[in-house]
Amino acid sequence: MSLKIYVPRDSAAVALGADEVAAALLAQAQQRGLVIDLVRNSSRGLFWLEPLVEVQTPAGRVAYGPVSPEDVADLFDAQFHTGAEHRLKQGRVDDIPYLKQQERLSFARMGVTDPLSLADYQAHEGFAGLRRALSMPATEVVQQVLESGLRGRGGAAFPAGIKWKTVAAAQAAQKYVVCNADEGDSGTYSDRMTLEGDPFMLIEGMSIAAIATGATQGYVYIRSEYPQAVAVMREAIAKATAAGFLGANILQSGKTFHLEVRKAAGAYVCGEETAMLESIEGKRGVVRAKPPIPALKGLFGQPTVINNVITLASVPIILARGADFYKHYGVGRSHGTLPFQLTGNVKRGGLIEKAFGITLRQLMFDFGGGSASGRPIKAVQVGGPLGAYVPEKYWDVPMDYEAYAAVGITVGHGGIVVHDDTADLSKLARYAMEFCAIESCGKCTPCRIGSTRGVEVIDRIKNGDHKAEALLRDLCDTMTHGSLCAMGGMTPNPVLSALNHYPQDFGLSATREQHV
Repeated sequence: MSLKIYVPRDSAAVALGADEVAAALLAQAQQRGLVIDLVRNSSRGLFWLEPLVEVQTPAGRVAYGPVSPEDVADLFDAQFHTGAEHRLKQGRVDDIPYLKQQERLSFARMGVTDPLSLADYQAHEGFAGLRRALSMPATEVVQQVLESGLRGRGGAAFPAGIKWKTVAAAQAAQKYVVCNADEGDSGTYSDRMTLEGDPFMLIEGMSIAAIATGATQGYVYIRSEYPQAVAVMREAIAKATAAGFLGANILQSGKTFHLEVRKAAGAYVCGEETAMLESIEGKRGVVRAKPPIPALKGLFGQPTVINNVITLASVPIILARGADFYKHYGVGRSHGTLPFQLTGNVKRGGLIEKAFGITLRQLMFDFGGGSASGRPIKAVQVGGPLGAYVPEKYWDVPMDYEAYAAVGITVGHGGIVVHDDTADLSKLARYAMEFCAIESCGKCTPCRIGSTRGVEVIDRIKNGDHKAEALLRDLCDTMTHGSLCAMGGMTPNPVLSALNHYPQDFGLSATREQHV
């Protein structure tokens, strides 16, 4: 009987040597006359342990990591394939505290299955949601998503069901479903992990959205810096189509949904939904004025559902298990789970799927183990490069949309970047303005010109012109309220949070007029 060994094919694991470890495992097994079944699974998101090698034993899967090619011979000598003791042994995978303390709904299959195996996917509840959706009236599918309380996981947190209901009610000969997978925020990778590690889940979620709204064509707009994700999604779409889960007659239901991948244009602003639509249409990625909203006049002027990867990936389990099951997770109006992505100066960076309500302190210390440098943590940026820098006084605020909004923070895509006490927040604030100046589409003046002036004004403050603080605040106010999209409208978030909570880094007195 062959030995089953798992080595991730995830880009992060590959960057850390997973391909070389897989080759070394095969070579060593051959030398020793052992037959192994090497499965290239997805990463579980425990990135400080990658490459993480798992072996199937009678007691369950046992993990060893981080494994280098040089460790492989020693692992075989220790009989690791039987689950034996070794300095790299992490124990039974299901017992690793980092995983055991999570609530994995969308990421339940991550690390468990072969990402491109339809059999694996279906053996783990795959397409159960699609089959149920096909057995229901389209209006009831929309109602399930509404009742689940699912909100957009891309940052705006708009109720997904309302968007679907708007598209479903629109009268048009052609409707579209577009997945925004242009994941460009610093410290985020949950979209990439999904595209590479569980692509059929996204296909299923998009298919359910199409059935609910009457769309027959879909596009996955994937960040150009994710070549592995593009390749995996294209292969998964081909396999799903060949097996009847996509195409002209989905599972003999008479429903049609065709799906294609579109590689993004390499610009951060194309993550804004209307700029993304322009890019898919073959134009320069420039933000559109709203109204009309994309739900009524979107791709090629037709009604379009636009959701990001994690929003659509949350749909299959809602349909499979029901809205009440999903709504049970979370707090307040923030229902379900979010895959938080812990990065930066932290010991144990990785993906943590938890119900809304967990705190930053729990994520950074209970899961992350504190800073990698061993120094005190000073600031945490939440929600990508346009997110606020969060001081310690807010680390115990429950992570939900309303609680965070009340203190001027956005949860965003769930990206968390940790900085220790050596960080200079004035430099980080300047970087935010500079980033906006570089990435702006240039359509509106507050974003295009405001970001350039912002860099200059921050330099003036740093050079001792403390009166320029009022000018910077006025400029941020203009950008917030005058920009056409979130690119310019949210750039003041990191700037003002740095200015308000870390004035000493700008050379300003902490005793001057205080701002929230």
